[in-house]
Amino acid sequence: MATLVSVAPAPGSTRLHAGPEHISRRRLKAIFSGSVGNLVEWYDWYAFSSFSLYFSASFFPSDDTTAQLLQTAGIFALGFLMRPIGGWMFGRIADKVGRKQSMTLSVLLMSLGSLLIALTPTYQTVGIVAPILLLTARLLQGLSVGGEYGVSAAYLSEMATRRRRGFYSSFLYFTLIAAQLLALGIQLVLLKVLLTEAELLAWGWRIPFVIGALLSVVALYLRQNLDETAAFEQQPVKSEELRGSLKVLRRYPGAVLKVVGLTLGGTLAFYTLTTYMLKFLVNTAHMTKGAATNTCFLALLGFAAMQPVFGSLSDRIGRRPLLIGFGLLGALGSVPLLTALSHTTTPWEALGLLLLASVAVSGYTSISAVVKAELFPVEIRALGIGLPHALTVAVFGGTAEYIALWCKGIGHESYFYWYVSGCIAISLVVALLMAETRVTSFHDQDLSDAA
Repeated sequence: MATLVSVAPAPGSTRLHAGPEHISRRRLKAIFSGSVGNLVEWYDWYAFSSFSLYFSASFFPSDDTTAQLLQTAGIFALGFLMRPIGGWMFGRIADKVGRKQSMTLSVLLMSLGSLLIALTPTYQTVGIVAPILLLTARLLQGLSVGGEYGVSAAYLSEMATRRRRGFYSSFLYFTLIAAQLLALGIQLVLLKVLLTEAELLAWGWRIPFVIGALLSVVALYLRQNLDETAAFEQQPVKSEELRGSLKVLRRYPGAVLKVVGLTLGGTLAFYTLTTYMLKFLVNTAHMTKGAATNTCFLALLGFAAMQPVFGSLSDRIGRRPLLIGFGLLGALGSVPLLTALSHTTTPWEALGLLLLASVAVSGYTSISAVVKAELFPVEIRALGIGLPHALTVAVFGGTAEYIALWCKGIGHESYFYWYVSGCIAISLVVALLMAETRVTSFHDQDLSDAA
């Protein structure tokens, strides 16, 4: 067995100390702090989608609700174009300088975008300047969140113990979904307790973005006090000049293609089930905004609870069975499930269908971070996860609701259902062809390579 060598910590970082009990406490604290920061950052991102039903008219004057939503969805999609740049920039920083520094910088950028949305005047006040400012803010948020996924996936997987890596890494999507719950929860409180719908439409939609900017201060504090991962700090000195290099990333074309293939169907399923679903229930199933919000909130609550359960299951049976299960259920079930949702007559019926969909999609979301992290060595892990993931999400996740609304606009909404099914089928093929990453994980080589 290899003997670990003592390596001096990077300047400004805090190392985990020896002693199994002490390490356990520090590890849990690090995972908690990283997860809370992740929640705050993704809340800022999803507040845009959750409240777009209420602020779209402030930036895009029109008598057609679908047209307003289509224009807002276009801004949402353009924000995704910055995500590959963010994935490259923050992934490179994380691999060269450290996970902690990259995560701190990304949350600062996100808070700036949220504050800008909160303060942007309406179209009626400043004309075309309003949607331009909205786009600028969204591009800043896209840059930030583009780097967040890869760095957080690397951080959580490196902080986890070997036997519980799937469980701890599942908290990336747990907090990601919890961020949407927080956005919807604030929406429910504003609608049912504090404001009328007219007030929310007029000015109340700014409140969640102010909250997001304030929460970012908490996230900033937590991230400034994060421990750096041992895997990053104990890299051999000879790998320093290679860290975060696209040249090194090109040595792992198979891993990059696996990230793209798995993300393709997974991100489309996720954004359809979460981000687009509120609009789908209002615009297609003709639910009231209040009923649709309640239904989505309860569905997301169940979806979030499934993440650590499925993540823990992957530590027992492997990652690949869950990915195959997602692929089979998604490829075969997307069309009938979305068709049934479009004809739902009660919120409870819609909730049941959404929970069924959540079980299938959890086969991807719960282990997405750990599977991708296990494909790359430590010196290229954050960039290896972040860049191909962000590129794929930009193309398929960012355009999901735009394509859905376009299909509805031309009178063939079912085309979108088949589109989702086909993309998940591609991810199924990738899962069937790939090896079990729990067995072939690069994590198990990180410390032995440093010896």
